[in-house]
Amino acid sequence: MPHIALPPGLPGIRGAMAFRPETARPLNALVEVLLSGPGTLSRGERELIATYVSSRNCTLYCHSIHGAIAAAHLGGDEALVLQVKTDFTQAAISPKLKALLAIAGKVQQDGKLVTAADVQAARELGATDLEIHDTVLIAAAFCMYNRYVDGLGTEQPDDEALYRERGRRVARDGYVSVSEEYLAPFTA
Repeated sequence: MPHIALPPGLPGIRGAMAFRPETARPLNALVEVLLSGPGTLSRGERELIATYVSSRNCTLYCHSIHGAIAAAHLGGDEALVLQVKTDFTQAAISPKLKALLAIAGKVQQDGKLVTAADVQAARELGATDLEIHDTVLIAAAFCMYNRYVDGLGTEQPDDEALYRERGRRVARDGYVSVSEEYLAPFTA
């Protein structure tokens, strides 16, 4: 049960964003750039970072929806997404992505835990400064998004089919485009 009167039928961050569309638009623009914009990490890899951080924060809505978006970008590989959530060190992902997830995990706990050695290890595995930057920013942003969702007590259904269908749509159409369907009625 949400702590404030959020619009009904919009689970997770969608209800919170519909409540305050003027803050939703820049939040959606940020996630669009971080997870869908140009970059050398694939969209699936960036979604895995968001999923991993959200799973560590135990935010069901966020790790479910971003896991579904990641799977959509990764050919439907839900088993890989689950492995990243549970133990990314055993996942069939690149050593570079594992090093970046280690950095993301430290940011999720406390950004000051990231060391020069962590960054150097990622660089030695091929990570660029842009990829390191974006990993830190994705992790930090998702801590904020997760706390936004959890702090308002938003509805977080456990229906995997709901996340799977929406994940495919967001992967195909992007965050900003898909968000307009639930923001438009609240800005008219």
